[in-house]
Amino acid sequence: MPVVLDGEACEICGVGFAGIKGFAGGFGRGVLGAWGEEIIKHFVQEAISEALKLESALVKLQAPQRIALLHYSPIQATVEGEPREIFPFLGCSRLEEPLNRYSVTAVFHGHAHHGSPEGRTSRNIPVYNVSMPLLKQTFPNRPPFLLLEIPTAAGCPVNE
Repeated sequence: MPVVLDGEACEICGVGFAGIKGFAGGFGRGVLGAWGEEIIKHFVQEAISEALKLESALVKLQAPQRIALLHYSPIQATVEGEPREIFPFLGCSRLEEPLNRYSVTAVFHGHAHHGSPEGRTSRNIPVYNVSMPLLKQTFPNRPPFLLLEIPTAAGCPVNE
């Protein structure tokens, strides 16, 4: 049965999956702060709420391998290639902190259709931009998906 990962987590064969939509807000020193008009404060609160949902999903996982699935990017590196003016609308570095704290194995996101295929968090966790248009453009001679090999638990049907 399919599982929707909107602040939820599930484990399959010793691999844990945590997912959220994420949100916009910018990166590093350029991240939007909760000041000024009330609508800006609501915008920032949405980014904070998504980061907390990610943390809540990650803390539920007991699996040794943890995968985070997002729509928005948690790092600037995978939005590079897009116009700089829209970087703040493609992701938010508030999402990076829970990924680093819970030692995620890998992160997958979309949304940045003209970004870069790969980057790393400040703790060297790989982040993959798997936006369909980007995959088609980057790898025109193969199907538009990314395959990442991750060790699974012993006794898992995929190991047999």
